[in-house]
Amino acid sequence: MTQIPFGNDNKRDKSRARALAAILSVGLVSLTGCGYHQVGAATHIPATVRVLDVPIFASKVQAYKTETVFTSAVVRELNTRTRYQIVSGNEKTVADATLRGTILAETIAPLTYDATSGQTSSYLVSVTTKVQLVAHDGTLLYSNDAFAWRQQYQSTQDLSGFVQEDSVAVRRMAHDFAAALVSDMLESFR
Repeated sequence: MTQIPFGNDNKRDKSRARALAAILSVGLVSLTGCGYHQVGAATHIPATVRVLDVPIFASKVQAYKTETVFTSAVVRELNTRTRYQIVSGNEKTVADATLRGTILAETIAPLTYDATSGQTSSYLVSVTTKVQLVAHDGTLLYSNDAFAWRQQYQSTQDLSGFVQEDSVAVRRMAHDFAAALVSDMLESFR
């Protein structure tokens, strides 16, 4: 068996340690520029966009007030997370960009059943929207033709309570949808 002098191992260890330190340094430096930036500073939304018009979402479904609930949630989310001035239907203010949404589909499907009564015990509400952010000059800044969102809610034995729970589920879903939409708009890359 051939023995390697102790001094050689020490040099190899130091060389490996330096290489490992260099790799870790490069990795850490690359992570500092990876997606962490100021809210409202998306790379594809020009800095000139300061005023957003958010008209009430259009609806192609026969659900009660889903479009107004979703629009309100998006406006609230934009107001709390960005520096944009939000106008909605104010014709006196010229917006730099317009965020338009359309509710394409809304379904309510039974999810679980109560074994003793045979009645549905929870439902799944699904909403699919089309959303576009268009600059004043017609440039498409953001687009998602099938932004889908789902929310589960528990049913009740009281038939009048069913309608009340349905609207609560849609409001809860609208809040989560708005947070996801604004994040997607601000963080997505074209």
